[in-house]
Amino acid sequence: MNHMDTSPETDIPRPESHLDVWEQICSEARAIAQKEPVLNELLHSSVIDRESLEEALSYRISRKLGHHAISEPYLHDLFFDVFRADKKLIEQVRRDIVAIDERDAACESVLFPFLYFKGFQAITAYRVAHYLWNHQRRDIALYLQSIISQVFAVDIHPAARIGSGILMDHATGVVIGETAVVEDDVSMLHEVTLGGTGKVCGDRHPKVRKGVLIGSGAKILGNIEIGEGARIGAGSVVLNNVPPHSTVVGVPAKVVGQERVPVPAYDMDHTLCEILKPLEGLDFNI
Repeated sequence: MNHMDTSPETDIPRPESHLDVWEQICSEARAIAQKEPVLNELLHSSVIDRESLEEALSYRISRKLGHHAISEPYLHDLFFDVFRADKKLIEQVRRDIVAIDERDAACESVLFPFLYFKGFQAITAYRVAHYLWNHQRRDIALYLQSIISQVFAVDIHPAARIGSGILMDHATGVVIGETAVVEDDVSMLHEVTLGGTGKVCGDRHPKVRKGVLIGSGAKILGNIEIGEGARIGAGSVVLNNVPPHSTVVGVPAKVVGQERVPVPAYDMDHTLCEILKPLEGLDFNI
């Protein structure tokens, strides 16, 4: 799969701008409101009565994160101000939504991530915290990190650098450390850790390059590089650099093969069937 105008499976046009995404979200919200009147209040307050994707995101996420030390109205205005100040954030949001729609088998519409998927909501809130961190508002950024972790069970340090087109599927238990880098078009599942190895200060977290697929429960530790287009098997503990376009599994993780697709993050195949195929027919009973 690639980022073309249409999906080869469904031939449904993919949104090319955040305005296209917003129009599609509104259309789907109106259709569901007619079909499920019990959801009218949610759909109207979150989508139908909003004027833009920026305003809708600000409302939806502030509703999730408010009612703590900082009020919901303050968070709404804070998020809205950040989205208006940095237009790049909305383009990142659009690419995230399209990535989820293309890669997540449980996603049937672009409305679903916006309303329901905490991985998308958590990374969108992180993007605001990251903006604040980079604009010398580090106390409020750290506050947001704390509340995001409590509400969504996703702990991303606001200094971490994360690209766009990110799928964080299920997302529960994801931890991304302060000096971690996640480039564009990465897919990861729940309970993934991009962490350090101890009390070492400075640049101490992983660098995940474009197109990487990280299986559930994988722990990637230390200032190491996960090469472009690599695949990390579920439950693996990765302590060393991973070559581009390779598959690693195990504790500690070892290279078990070369990738047969250019971008595993698009393919979302977490099995090792192709790699293990040459072993079929061997008798492992000893």
